[in-house]
Amino acid sequence: MYSENIKKLIGSAEIGDEIIVHSLKGDFQGILMPRPNVGDAGKLVLKLSNGYNIGISEGNIKSVEIVAKKKRAPARELMPFDESKPKVSLIVTGGTIASKVDYETGGVSALVDPSELGIAELRDIVNIHEIKSPFTKMSEDMTPDDWVSLSRDVYKSIKDGAKGVIIAHGTDTLHFTAAALSFFLKDVRVPIVLVGAQRSIDRPSSDAYMNLICAAHVSVSDIGEVGVCMHATMNDDYCAFIRGTKVRKMHSSRRDAFRPINDIPIAHVFPNGRIERLQDYKKCGDIGELDSKFDKNVALLKAYPGSDPKMLEFAVDNGAHGVVIEGTGLGHVPTDWLGNIKSAINDGIPVVVVTQTLYGRVNTNVYSNLRKLYHDARAIPGEDMLPETAYVKLGWVLGHTNDMDEVRKMMATNFAGEITKRSDPRSFLW
Repeated sequence: MYSENIKKLIGSAEIGDEIIVHSLKGDFQGILMPRPNVGDAGKLVLKLSNGYNIGISEGNIKSVEIVAKKKRAPARELMPFDESKPKVSLIVTGGTIASKVDYETGGVSALVDPSELGIAELRDIVNIHEIKSPFTKMSEDMTPDDWVSLSRDVYKSIKDGAKGVIIAHGTDTLHFTAAALSFFLKDVRVPIVLVGAQRSIDRPSSDAYMNLICAAHVSVSDIGEVGVCMHATMNDDYCAFIRGTKVRKMHSSRRDAFRPINDIPIAHVFPNGRIERLQDYKKCGDIGELDSKFDKNVALLKAYPGSDPKMLEFAVDNGAHGVVIEGTGLGHVPTDWLGNIKSAINDGIPVVVVTQTLYGRVNTNVYSNLRKLYHDARAIPGEDMLPETAYVKLGWVLGHTNDMDEVRKMMATNFAGEITKRSDPRSFLW
C-alpha cells in the first residue's frame, strides 16, 4: 500500500491507469503499478512504455495527470456446478495456483471465485459447493497457527457433508502443511488433497490446470488420506498423489518438483479420471476427529562439519521445548554435540535425530558414536521420517504431553504413515 502522501497525489488514479507524473526531474508517462510488499511506501512505481519500472519519490512529485483509465472486465458470475455431483469444498490459501498475472501492469493478484479458475471441466467431476479463504499469504509466511486454522476449516467442511476437500496452497512449504494436516485430522478418512502450481494458472505453461483436474478426481475417490497432488513428470500426462507425511518439494521450479521420500505415491492420477493405485492406503469411512493441539516452541537444526553445539544450547535457552536435528548419514552428530544433547534431555527437552540424506533411516547401533548418541545421551531416533515431518510431529506430540517417556513412545508410533516398517527399494529417487 502506498503512503498517504502518494495516495493524495494520485487522487482518483487507480492501479493500471495510464498517467503522467509531473516531477521535479521531468515528466514521466506510464502505467501506475501496485507497490511491492517490500520497499519504500513513499515511492510511486511507474511502468514505462519500454517495459521498465521506475520509482519516483513523493517529494519529487508535483502532480499526477490521468491519461487513460484501465479497461476493466465486468464482474463474472460464479461458475455453475452440477448439484448432482459429489460435494467438495475448495479452500484457497494463496500461492501461485490461486493467482493470476495482470499482463498490463505486471502485477499479481489473487483469484476471488471459482469462475476465475477457468476450468469448466471441474463441473464434470465435482460440485464445488463452497469456496473458503481463511487467509491469503505466500507459503513461506505460513505459521503453525495457520495450520491450526486451516485444519479447523477442513474439518468443518467434512462435518458439513463434503465428500472431499481441495486445498490450493503455495508450493514452498506445502509439504509442511500436508504433514500438519495429516496429524491434526486424526483418523479422518476423507480425501484431503493439497494442490499447488509452479506457474500461475493464466500462463500457457501452467501446471495448475492439470493439477486441479487430477486433485478433483482424487477428492471424490475412495482414498481417505491427506496428500499432495501435483505433476508426476514434466509433461502433462499424469499427476502423483503422495501421502502428506512422505512428500517433499525437491526442485525450486520444475513442474514435477514434489516427490515421495522413503515411500512411493499412493496413486498416479490421470486427467481423464483414471486412478492407478500403487500401494495400500486408508479407504474412505469415518470422519475421525480434529486434534490440532500443537506446541510451536520446537526448533529444527542441521548438523554439519564444524557446527557449534551451542546452537542447541541457544535454542533451549530461548524457549525451545523440543529439538529436531538433521544428522548426517545414519543419524550422526559431531562428537562434541553429545554432551549438549544429553544435558538437554536430562533437562526434559526431547531431542529427535533424523537423517539429512532424506532417503534411508536412522540406525542406532552401527557405529560407537551412534550407540553413545542413542543409548547414552538418549536421543530419540526419527526412523525414516523427513526432517520437516519430524519437526511437525514433535510439535504435535508436545501439544499433548511433555512426559519424556510418553514423547518417546509417541515419536516411535506411526500415526499418519510417517514411519515405514521396512524401506521399499522402489522408493529411492522415485
